[in-house]
Amino acid sequence: MRLSLMIEGQEDVSWEQWLALGGACERAGLEALFRSDHYLSVDHRPDRGSLDAWSVLSALAHATERIRLGTLVSPVTFRHPSVLAKCVVTLDHVSDGRAELGMGAGWHEPEHRSYGFPFPSSDVRLQVLEEQIEIVHRSWQSGPFDFRGRHYQLDGLDALPKPVQRPHPNLIVGGSGGVRSLAVAARWADEYNTVFRSLELCRERRKRVIEAWERAGRDPESVTFSVMAGCLVAQDEAEVIRRARSLIERRGSPTSERDWLAKVRRAWIVGTVDEAVEQLRALEDIGAGRVMLQHLAHDDLAMVEVLGEIAARLR
Repeated sequence: MRLSLMIEGQEDVSWEQWLALGGACERAGLEALFRSDHYLSVDHRPDRGSLDAWSVLSALAHATERIRLGTLVSPVTFRHPSVLAKCVVTLDHVSDGRAELGMGAGWHEPEHRSYGFPFPSSDVRLQVLEEQIEIVHRSWQSGPFDFRGRHYQLDGLDALPKPVQRPHPNLIVGGSGGVRSLAVAARWADEYNTVFRSLELCRERRKRVIEAWERAGRDPESVTFSVMAGCLVAQDEAEVIRRARSLIERRGSPTSERDWLAKVRRAWIVGTVDEAVEQLRALEDIGAGRVMLQHLAHDDLAMVEVLGEIAARLR
């Protein structure tokens, strides 16, 4: 089981905080630092800002030495696929081969309206995802190629330089196990990521991932099934309660700590180190290869240290 940190960058994470988080991940021995790719708060907080995902990751690459860096996930509505492929290659060179790319169809309509990005129907966004992931993947391969799709046309593209990582950076598709997202992932991706809702649902989604890889004629042992889960952990129960209170206040939720914890326990990694290890072992038992732990109190670096202890236990 591999553990990564996942940060919601659109919730007013400053550059100084990104630097601190990168350093904390390295010291804790976590595998990677992932960030969301949004331009507006998804907590409906218009006072919160967001630095651009790929600019931040490239800057962090120069400030770190070991951790892998990527998005979870970049919406296809923000960038032309040639631009996205170039962003990832740039990060891969700056980081000496530590870039990862998560791709998705996009969902947060308000940021599209505010920034002027088109937000077509879900069916069209999935069409765009299908074309974009193929263009990105083929841009990283050797030699020129043409592409003729409904949304994009490319003529003789040989995108140079190629990535440092060979054959290419890890390519993740995020989704909820739907037929179309699984089909495009099985053709082009290396990893399928889903949001943790319950062990039963994750087990069922992993089964669908394996079946999709088999239908595509790919070795199902080659795919990584990963899970993104909310996370709140501490050394003891009293500290769990304190962190829960702090997060409730941050999010403006009118509930008690114990009621909130009871609500999220089924779908989050929550509790003491021992409890978190047990929950993560259960995910490992159903086939999750890694977990991206969503840390919503991004200025709480002490919790990143606790995650490092959990990662060491899992190793």
